[in-house]
Order: sequence, then structure tokens, then C-alpha cells
Amino acid sequence: MRRPGPRKRTRASRLLRGTLFRLGAVLLGLSPFVLAEGLFTVLDWGRPTYEDDPFVGFRGVHPLFVPSADGSRYEIAKSRQEFFQPDSFSFKKRPGEFRVFCLGGSTVQGRPFAAETSFPTWLELSLRAGDPQRPWEVVNCGGISYAGYRLVPILEEVLGYEPDLIVLYTGHNEFLEDRSYAHIKRIPGIVAVPVGWASSTRTYTLLRRAYNGLQGSSSQEPPEGRPMLGAEVDAILEHPDGLEEYERDEKWREDTIEHFRYNLRRMIAMADDAGVPLWLVNPVCQLRDCPPFKAQHRDDLTAEEERRWDGLVGQAVELRKTDVRRAVALLQQALEIDDQHAGAHYLLATWYDALGMADEARQSYVRAKELDVCPLRIIEPMSEAILEIAGETDTPVVDVRAMFAALSAGGIPDGRFLLDHVHPSIRGHQMIAERLTDELIDRGLLEPVSGWEEERSQAFRRHLDSLDNVYFDKGIQRQEMLRRWTQGRAAEFGVQPPR
Repeated sequence: MRRPGPRKRTRASRLLRGTLFRLGAVLLGLSPFVLAEGLFTVLDWGRPTYEDDPFVGFRGVHPLFVPSADGSRYEIAKSRQEFFQPDSFSFKKRPGEFRVFCLGGSTVQGRPFAAETSFPTWLELSLRAGDPQRPWEVVNCGGISYAGYRLVPILEEVLGYEPDLIVLYTGHNEFLEDRSYAHIKRIPGIVAVPVGWASSTRTYTLLRRAYNGLQGSSSQEPPEGRPMLGAEVDAILEHPDGLEEYERDEKWREDTIEHFRYNLRRMIAMADDAGVPLWLVNPVCQLRDCPPFKAQHRDDLTAEEERRWDGLVGQAVELRKTDVRRAVALLQQALEIDDQHAGAHYLLATWYDALGMADEARQSYVRAKELDVCPLRIIEPMSEAILEIAGETDTPVVDVRAMFAALSAGGIPDGRFLLDHVHPSIRGHQMIAERLTDELIDRGLLEPVSGWEEERSQAFRRHLDSLDNVYFDKGIQRQEMLRRWTQGRAAEFGVQPPR
């Protein structure tokens, strides 16, 4: 075997020296920044601020918790209890106490029932069974219709109450309020990543403050044209004919996704700055037996195309009881004319389901959800953002969506552990609490005593037995109201969801 000659070795050496020289030059150029960042961190100067949201603002932000009359506890203010359930925690943290705040929307609150059967309640019972000697406090901060951007002020507040853990379950409510993003200037992705990284540094924060000072402006001034929302949720569906206000709007959808991603990173950074662990939950939503809330044809569909589409769908619905495969073929032809109609994809999913074609059914159920013009279930890009950002920031994530799918026929979440489009059953809430408990054990935050799981089962039973019939009747009434609405929607697509 021939050895490299002197000329080849010299060329390789020159190449290596050149690479090392360039690398050294880059490191030398960055060293002032690294030294400055280290100094500012030691001196605690230029801490990045996350309070101001460039996407939306609020006309008023009021504390969620206020001191109780005797000053012994913090409790959810009565003025906030239209959206939140009563809950409280001790003013002074007990020795050894482990305090958890669960933030999110109505799922966290426990709807259609209430906080008594929500996963935060079951989590506290589970932790007490695991280690009865340690004080455990799990606080329910679930607000009806609360989206991620409304959780930021709540997170900022509870970080001041000595939490040991924040659990964040969000993603279903991002499209509930009307707001515009016309003022947002889009930054190309190749630029947004380094800009986003730089803006999280103390050096950048101090330089920005200095620049704003020279310009006579404040870094806290909101962007011009930013929409200002009320202190509490104003859901579009609460308006007269609210469903009619929803129209397909791809730009609004993309901006809402970007806003959601921004606030995920923002809340993770806030908790990290405070030195408090934050866990993300990937939410579950029902796919089977849950038609879309509003379907709409593609915008450029001609009258002739709509006539042909109607004819094919009508024939398919007539055939579905006698020849499902032929019905599927006709519906596929209709989708070649218009593939943007959520109802047609949902019909196709149910027929794939009837044929035992689980993979095809799952894909069509998801497609129907994604095309829903009134998206009341977390959409795929947001679910993907939770997992992606969790990985990038090394944030623990509890994948409730995957857990429920694994327990559902064909991997399609249905009514087995869900009461409606997003709300788990009481047993579903217990399962979420059990999964969170397992995560605490895996991370060494809970060392359970012997026989704790049996004690937990008994504690769960005792708690359920303590709730009277009125509690369950009210929850069933709320569920029935939603079921009737769901049934009305389903009739449009020729299917009836089971009770």
C-alpha cells in the first residue's frame, strides 16, 4: 500500500491549519460577546422580558389569586370565577411541601363536570397516596376557553407563589377569539431562528434598551395596530350566529399557529428564568364519532362542480348501507372535485372505519379535523409544535394524545375515555393524573411507599363516593347540551354519534 507523498501531506496540513485558523478567528470574534453575556448573568443585568406579547395585548389584567379574608390562604378571586373554579393554597408554604400549578383551559378545569373530578384533583390524591408524609398541593388554574396567550399572565403570577412544578395543558382554544395579526411583519425562517436566539440573550436586551433610550422610545411600547383583548374571554361562539362568523382563512390560521409557538417558547423561558420545572402536555381530542363543527367548500368551486359534487355525495350516502365500498369510491370521486370539504372527509373516515381500514380511517378523521372551519380541537401543526419545542428546549412532555390513542380501537381516540370533542371522561382524567404521577416517580420527585397504588385506588373511590348526585346531574346536563349540538351537526353528514 502506497503512503501519501510529502506534497499530499503538506496540502492536507495546510487545509487543516486554514480550517483551525478560521475557527479560531470566529471564536475570538465571539469571545467579547461570551464574556459580556457571562458578566451580565453574574450581575443579573439585562434579564430578557417575556411580559409583552407582540401579537395581542389586554385592556386589563387582574390577579387570579387574592388573599383570603383571614389571610391564611390565596384563593381564586370571586371576580374570576365565571371562568375559573374556586381553588386555593396556603399563604405560607409548609416545610417540605411540593406545590404544583396546572394551567390550561376547560379540560384542566374538568368540564363538563368540575374541578372535583379534574386531573389536578386526582393528581393530588395520587401524590398523597404515594407519600402520605409529605405535604402536596395541586392547584387548578383551568380557565374556560382560555388560550395559550391568556395563560401567560397567569404563569407570570403563579411563578411568584413558590411553585415546584408547572403543568401546562393547552392547544384547543387558540381559535376561539376574534383577533387580527395584520400588524405582524413576517420574518423569513432562516432569519427568525438566529434573531429569536439573539433576543433571548442579556446582551441583546441591554443593547435594545440603550437603542430605545437614544430613540426616545420604550421597549415596552406595543407594536402599532396590535389588537387589544378584554380582560376575559370573548368567544366568537358566544356571539349570536357565532358559528357563521367562522370562514376559511389560511393567513389567520398560519398567524395563529405562529402565535401559539411564540407563547410556548415564551412560557418555557419564563419558567426557566424562575428556576421552576415546566411540563408540557400534548392534548388529546376525539376523532371517531366527532364530526367537524363547520364544513365549507373550496373557495373557487364553480356551480357546475358543486352540482356534480352534490350528486356524487348523495349517491354515496344512498349506497352506504348496501355497498360501502362502492360508496367509498363515489365519495373519493367527489373529493377529486373538492378536497377541502371537512364533512366529506369525515364521511369517508366513518366508511373506512366500517371496512376495518384503520390507517385510512385515521388519516381521513385527521384530515376532517384539520379542514374544520371552526377548529375547536388542537390542529396538527400545534400538536407538532408542542413535541418539537419540548425537544429543542429539553422540556418534559406528557403525551396524553398518544396514551389515549394506544387505548382506542385502531389508534383513533373515541368516546371510550372522552366525553366530547376534547374533554376526557372522569376515568380519562384519572389516567392523566396517573401518567403525571409516573413521570414524577421516573424523575425522582416522588418515592412512593409500599402498597401505594392500592391506597390510591381506594382514595379515588372514596372521593367519588363523596360527590352527590347533583354534581353528576349538572355535568350530565352540560354534556347533553353539547351532545345535542354535536348530533345536529352530524345529521348534515348522514351519521349519528352514539350516546
